[in-house]
Amino acid sequence: MSKIRFATIWLAGCSGCHMSFLDMDEWLIELADQVDVVYSPVGSDLKDYPENVDVCLVEGGVANEDNLELIQQVRDRTKTLISFGDCAVTANIPAMRNMLGGRDPVLKRGYIELGDNSPQLPHEPGIVPELLDQVIPVHQVVPIDIFMPGCPPSADRIKATIEPLLNGKEPAMEGREMLKFG
Repeated sequence: MSKIRFATIWLAGCSGCHMSFLDMDEWLIELADQVDVVYSPVGSDLKDYPENVDVCLVEGGVANEDNLELIQQVRDRTKTLISFGDCAVTANIPAMRNMLGGRDPVLKRGYIELGDNSPQLPHEPGIVPELLDQVIPVHQVVPIDIFMPGCPPSADRIKATIEPLLNGKEPAMEGREMLKFG
């Protein structure tokens, strides 16, 4: 039996969802027997998202041009895309910057008003990604197959979402234990 090609990505978020993923402890060994991890910010130095990914967990909201480009590429190359955690599902904490009214007020506040010794706006095309005007949830950019809320989702919720997929089944995304936000 061929292994499932598995990936995770991290957009605008705190990495808490990935830390919760690692909290699956011993089950990670079982998971490793059933998947080939083909892309992840955890323990990987891969630069390019591969083709023909079976399942991908996407953490974080879409906040900049790099996030936007990556999530579009991930959607094109992934069969089952899972919005992983509240930031991916709703944009959550990263979207708090939306209250400032756009990209320019955010940059001004962060780099000019709060700048210490030499206040200046970051601008290095190709190195510093341009902010989008708003941080947006992933499903407003690309279609999502499964929503897994939580801040972060518990290790049990993550396992209950992934395990059925390993057996060709859909996870039961119902009830408080699977759908609670926060």
